[in-house]
Amino acid sequence: MKLKIKDVDISSGGPLIAVMNKQDAALLDLHVMDRIKIKKGKKIETVVLDIAESDKIIPEGKIGVFEEVVHSLKLKNNDEVAIIPARKPLSLDSIKKKLDGQELSKKEIDQIVWDIVHNKLSAVELTYFVAACYMHVMSSRETILLTKAMVEHGDTLKIDRYPIIDKHCIGGIPGNRTTPIVVPIIAAAGYTMPKTSSRSITSPAGTADTMEVLANVTFPIKKMKEIVLKTNACIVWGGSLNLAPADDKIIAVERPLEIDAESQLLASIMAKKHSVSSTHILIDIPSGKDAKVKSKSGALKLKKEFENIGKKLKKRIKVIITDGSQPIGNGIGPALEARDILWILKRDPRKPADLEKKCLMMCANIFSMLRIKNGYKKSLELLNSGKAYRKMIEIIKAQNGKETAAEDIPIGKNTYDLLSAKSGRVREIDNLTISRIARIAGAPHDKGAGMYLYRHVSDKVKRGDKLFTIYSESRHKFKFAVEFAKVNNGFVVK
Repeated sequence: MKLKIKDVDISSGGPLIAVMNKQDAALLDLHVMDRIKIKKGKKIETVVLDIAESDKIIPEGKIGVFEEVVHSLKLKNNDEVAIIPARKPLSLDSIKKKLDGQELSKKEIDQIVWDIVHNKLSAVELTYFVAACYMHVMSSRETILLTKAMVEHGDTLKIDRYPIIDKHCIGGIPGNRTTPIVVPIIAAAGYTMPKTSSRSITSPAGTADTMEVLANVTFPIKKMKEIVLKTNACIVWGGSLNLAPADDKIIAVERPLEIDAESQLLASIMAKKHSVSSTHILIDIPSGKDAKVKSKSGALKLKKEFENIGKKLKKRIKVIITDGSQPIGNGIGPALEARDILWILKRDPRKPADLEKKCLMMCANIFSMLRIKNGYKKSLELLNSGKAYRKMIEIIKAQNGKETAAEDIPIGKNTYDLLSAKSGRVREIDNLTISRIARIAGAPHDKGAGMYLYRHVSDKVKRGDKLFTIYSESRHKFKFAVEFAKVNNGFVVK
C-alpha cells in the first residue's frame, strides 16, 4: 500500500508512532498497537500503529507520522511511502513469559533491553514488562543479566583513575538528600566521585531535582567527564546521559505507577554504577514501615542481593541499613532541601543535625572501604575547615551554576503553618503522608514547593507548636495541600 505523509507535529518521546485512517487500516487488517514498516527509498522504519477514527484527523490515503519518524526517514508532507505489515517485537513473547512467572534467558533479557533502548516497545508493552517484574521478582541470575544488558546497550564513562567512588540510596525517605553533602566531602579528600542521580519517582524530590536548584544537571557524557577531571566529582542527572538508557525508560514508566520493582531497582542502581566505572560503591537501604523496604529481614535480603551482584561485577561494595522510619533533614522539596545542604556545608546553626550525622556516617563507611581510619573525624574536619563547601562551589560552577546563599534560594510564597493539636511527644511521622503533602503542594515540579519540618520523632511539643510549614508556588495547589494536611498531617503526638 502507498500512502502520503502527514506530519502531525507531535513527538512521542519514545516509541516510533504512526496513525492510519481506519479505512486504510482495514484493507490491511491492521489494528491499534500493530506494527508496520514505513519505506521511503532504501530507508525503512518499523513503527507502532494507532488508528484514526475521524477522516478530519487522518484522511484516507494519508498516514500521520510522529516527529521521531519524520527525522529518522527524513520525511516531508505529501511524500509517498510504502506501508508493509510487520511482526511485533520478539521481546513480547518474553514479556508474556515473565508475566506467567517464568525465568528469562540471557538472550531473552538482552532482546528486551535492546527493544527498550531502540524504542521498539510501546508504553503499554513496556509497562507490562515493569508490572511482570513487580509481580514476579527476577532471580539473582536474571537481575545480573539485566544489569549487564543495560550497561552493554549504552555508553560508559571511562576515567583513568583509581579508585572511583560511588554511593546510592534506594530512596523513599523524604528529605534524605545525602549525595550533595557526601560528594563534596569525598572529592575534597582527593578522591574521584562521578555521581549520576535520578529525578523523583515517588518522593517530593530526587537528588537531580535538588541539585538543579544550584546548578545545571543536564550534560552529555563528554562534558560530564570534563567536569569530573576538573573537580574530582559531579552531581548530574543520569537521564541526560546515554548511560544504561534502558533504565531511564523503565523509570519513566515506574513514575506514574509509583512502583519500584526490586529486580529492576537492583539492576538500575548497579547498571548506572557499572557504567561510570565505579570501583567502590556504598549502598544505603533505609528500612521502616513507610520506607520502600518495610522490614529488617527485607533489608538484609536486599543487602545480600546487592553484595552478590557487586561480586559478579567485580566491585567492592558495602551496604548499610539505616533508619527509614521518618523524614531526614528539615526541608522537603527541591529548594528547601537545597537550603539544608548549604546550611550543613557552610556550618550554619540552622543545619539539620540528623542529615549531617547521616552524611558523616556514610563518608566514614566510604573511607573504611578505602582502608582509611577515623573516617568520621576526617569527614567532620573537611566540613569544619570549609574544604567541603569550597569543593561544592567548585562543582556548582563547573556545572554552570553560581555560588548562592541559602537564604537567596526562592521558595514558595504561599505558606501555611500546621500546628500541633495537643501537647506530648512526637511518636511517629508517616513518610508517605509527608511526601503526599509536599507533592500536592507542587514538588518536585515546582522547585520552591514542599514543606519545612520543625519536629522529628521523640521531640516534645506543646499544643499550638508548629509541626511544619507548607510552601507552594501555586495558590491552587496550595489550597489542596492545606486541605489534605488538615485531614491527615502524618504526625502522631501522644
